[in-house]
Amino acid sequence: MIGAGVVGTGTAWHLAEQGHQVLIADPSLADPVPESSTGRDLNGTTASLGVLMGHAFRRSSGRAWRLRQRSMALWPGWIKRLNHPDTPLQLQTPLIQLVGSADEAARLRQLAASRPESGLQFVENDQLPRAKPDWPQPGYGSMRSEHDGRVDPLQLLKALRRALSRAGVDQLPIRIKHLERLSGERQGWQLHSQNGQAHKVESVVICTALGSQGLLQPLGHDRPMDAVLGQVLDLAIDRIPDDWASWPAVLTCAGINLIRHSGNRLWLGATLEPGETVDPSAIERMRSLEGLAPEWLQDAELIGQWHGLRARPRERPAPLLETLEPGLLLASGHYRNGVLLTPATAEWVEEQIDNATITSP
Repeated sequence: MIGAGVVGTGTAWHLAEQGHQVLIADPSLADPVPESSTGRDLNGTTASLGVLMGHAFRRSSGRAWRLRQRSMALWPGWIKRLNHPDTPLQLQTPLIQLVGSADEAARLRQLAASRPESGLQFVENDQLPRAKPDWPQPGYGSMRSEHDGRVDPLQLLKALRRALSRAGVDQLPIRIKHLERLSGERQGWQLHSQNGQAHKVESVVICTALGSQGLLQPLGHDRPMDAVLGQVLDLAIDRIPDDWASWPAVLTCAGINLIRHSGNRLWLGATLEPGETVDPSAIERMRSLEGLAPEWLQDAELIGQWHGLRARPRERPAPLLETLEPGLLLASGHYRNGVLLTPATAEWVEEQIDNATITSP
């Protein structure tokens, strides 16, 4: 396993649980999981807010829909097995999406009516709860998703690291520089690290997001990905009446996530910008919720901010789940949904490895 974000560590843990002998390599394994995201050298996991939006998804068929549905079915079991006093973990629900137009409202009404078993409910604008502090008011109602929400990505990564250790997974804090195919009696793969070490394995799973192309291209596989910048602002609210009454775990407005935490604090985050350079105007638009921010939000004090890069596949749908050749698997490019899709990704990897074992002569 190359890459130790949530997708890589989650997949390594799942494989170990199924009886596979697993090695995971990533320089980040040399350091403990950070306590907070602010001021760190962040990757897709440590910069994430961990939003799980699997049920309130507008499609009802196709691979993206199936992956979301499968992950949401698996998440409760994952959290139950990973939860521990040293690494407490819970699925925080619900998620409420504020609706920005009449057309969107019509689509979401139809969606909620077609999936009552999924915990979706459309709430008309005049029936919205009296929240304190007050929600932004686009004016077209909201979609409540009872089973969507978030999981704390840093707590999740801590829990997975602990589970890897208990499962006997070999965790190597090294950077893999290149891969070598082995042939004849030595079939399999050789992992060559930056410090000159070599490790022989039967199968390789690449979960390195933007670093994937550098490992694949020398082997003749072209899977380019573009960097997209995710931004988070950490805001302190002057007064919080009634302890965030009627606020969900995740509130979304204009494509921006609002997540309350730590008493009077609020995270404001979205994946907004292509490239790796922060655009101050994009941050300002996010802070204003595209002109919908209530006065209390406009007056909030900026305590901190951070950003991280997401990997979006070029000219291919996210994520990239492919068996590129025998023993070489790519499970990367999840874009905005790495945390959400980790359980389904891990299950897919296990199926590919098990099927290859069954069909091998």
